[in-house]
Amino acid sequence: MEIIPAIDIRGGRCVRLDQGDYDRETVFADDPVEVAQRWEKAGAKRLHVVDLDGARDGKPQNEDVIRRVLEAVSVAVQVGGGVRDVSVIDRYVKAGADRVAMGTAAVKDQTTLVNAVSLFRGRIIVGVDARDGMVATEGWRETSEVRALDLVRQLSEFGVERIFYTDISRDGMLGGPNFLAIQEVVEHVAGLPSPMAVIASGGVSAVEHIERLRLIGVEGVIIGKALYTGALDISEALAAAKS
Repeated sequence: MEIIPAIDIRGGRCVRLDQGDYDRETVFADDPVEVAQRWEKAGAKRLHVVDLDGARDGKPQNEDVIRRVLEAVSVAVQVGGGVRDVSVIDRYVKAGADRVAMGTAAVKDQTTLVNAVSLFRGRIIVGVDARDGMVATEGWRETSEVRALDLVRQLSEFGVERIFYTDISRDGMLGGPNFLAIQEVVEHVAGLPSPMAVIASGGVSAVEHIERLRLIGVEGVIIGKALYTGALDISEALAAAKS
């Protein structure tokens, strides 16, 4: 199981938001490149880099910073935030991104999603962000009328090979993941005609959380605030993922 440090970028800086609220921001570093290099040196094999301004505005706003991150590290990087058309995906892939994440477009512009999957196959990863079981979009500021599990089924039908699931209420709160919801997603995916890999995100803040998620069967765990505050040591997280 992979441990994937999150690097959320807003205004060119590395920040974290509580429950995706743009008014509840903590700045952890002025230079996301240095943060990426720190996680790589600590042993992370993959990074999750998100353009928060892009997620809110619907188009990349920190692409120059993300490009510098891609140039500065040799580990795999998955990039998201404001990815609403194929041209953005193409730019990020050519810049060195291993995977490109789509979120809002998976709900609101499924034609673009289908085209992206057709062109880029396994390099597309879709974020399923849920609030009370319903999918949230537009940088988590809007809640749709689409059930998360229904979206997961659709994504499988579209040929998506990998998703990351976030319970927004748990994100940045250090209170632990929504294990029941994650297990429900993993079991749901396993029963689909074209199973997908599931990455868990949101609320992971202890070794015990990682061990339990490994038993549930997720492919990876995205961890943000807990690593930045020191609540969770990355070396301990990496060890727990392998045990």
